[in-house]
Formats: sequence, structure tokens, C-alpha cells
Amino acid sequence: MFKSIVPIVGLCLFGCATTTEIPANYKYTELYTPDFDFASWQKITDKTAAYKVYIEGDGHSFNTNKQPTDNPTPYNRFVRETAFGDNNPNVIYLARACQFIQHKKCAQKYWTAARFAPEVVDAEADALKQIVGSSPVVLVGFSGGAQIAGLMAVRHPEIKVKKIITIAGNLNHPAWTKMHHVLPLTESLDLNKYKAEFLNIPQIHYVGAYDDIMPPSINQRFVEGKAKVIEVEGATHNSGWSVIIPKVRAE
Repeated sequence: MFKSIVPIVGLCLFGCATTTEIPANYKYTELYTPDFDFASWQKITDKTAAYKVYIEGDGHSFNTNKQPTDNPTPYNRFVRETAFGDNNPNVIYLARACQFIQHKKCAQKYWTAARFAPEVVDAEADALKQIVGSSPVVLVGFSGGAQIAGLMAVRHPEIKVKKIITIAGNLNHPAWTKMHHVLPLTESLDLNKYKAEFLNIPQIHYVGAYDDIMPPSINQRFVEGKAKVIEVEGATHNSGWSVIIPKVRAE
């Protein structure tokens, strides 16, 4: 089921400070599933072509005091702006559960310990299938969106994933929480358990040389040399990616 509304409504639903200019050829569309609703911005010009799907990161899950927020809608516009500049015929920006719009099931755990829970991953896959149907897709996941992309691909083989691209991606959240000495994501699925299936998918991972949130070593160790990991000089978790954006958009 689809419902379309004026883009500015979706952007300002929570009074968030994330307004960015929406290109005229992108349409804001809400996607409904039994468990969660998802915000998306879509440019679809050739339904016979592949779809490029940009998946948002974890958003504003924690405040500066490292306490969970009441609303995970991202302040960072990086993923949306990267999607909006992509010239491929079919480009989708897909938010995460509870970002921009809220479902009655939304609870703080879904952007903390349960951010990759089975119901979250499967709902996002349901939303994606509403858009792409049986068409091939390229998934681009930023930060935690990388884990979502990987889990959707391995749990839902009916989605025809041609390639996965990650930027500052969290492919191994147990290693990540251990490194930062924070509570493990106990209510989340773990891509480690699907590693063989995941590594059979064509993929490329861009990691920031100066990313102290998701250091390159985590993904380098995770893929065990079986996928390309490109270290981007000067990049931190949230900046310094401009050099690789043309390459990502060209995929």
C-alpha cells in the first residue's frame, strides 16, 4: 500500500532540522507494512531498468551524552543528498524504521538494541519489494544501513540484489560494540551468522581512514579478503567522502 504526500510534510513531521532541497523528479512516498512504516523519496523513470536504493544509517539514535533519543530521524543529509545527485534512471532513498514517520510499534529499542531485529529487517525488505517488485537492485548502505542491506539480501533472496555498496558500513556490530565498550545489540540479527551467503553477493566497501566510529579494520577482518574494501584517505565517519561519491553514483 502506498500513500504519497507533499515532500515538505515528510521532512518536517517532527520539526527536524534536516531540510534539504528535493529535486522535482523525486516523489515522497510512505510505505506501509504490518510492523513499521517507511519514508522514501523515489525517482522512477524506467521500470524495466535496475533500481539503485540508498539505505539510511542509524540516524539520530543517541544524543551528545550518549543517551537514546526520542526520535531517530537523521540530522545528517549525506545519504539523501548522495541519492538525489544520482543520475541512474531509478533511484530510491529509503529511510529506516521510525525515521521521519512513526508507527504505533515504534519504541526506543528499535533504534538501540533491536535496530537490526528480525521484524525491522523483514519490514524494510517488505517496503523495498513494494517499490522494486522483481526488478534487480543495487543496495547502497551507509553506517548501520550496511547491516540492513546485507541482512535483507540474505534473508530475502527474492530481492534480486546485483551488488551491495557500503560507506562507513557496520557489517559486524558485535565487534563494533565490543570495540566501543557499549552494550551489545542483543535483540538484533547478526550478519556474521549469514557470512557465507553474504560474501557470495558482489560487493564493495568504502571505509574511512580516520573513522574512529567504524574503523577500517572491522570490515577488513569481516570480509576476510573475499570482498573489496577501499580505504578512503581523510574520511571520518561523517565527512570526507566526496572523492568516492561519483564512483558510488556511477554504479
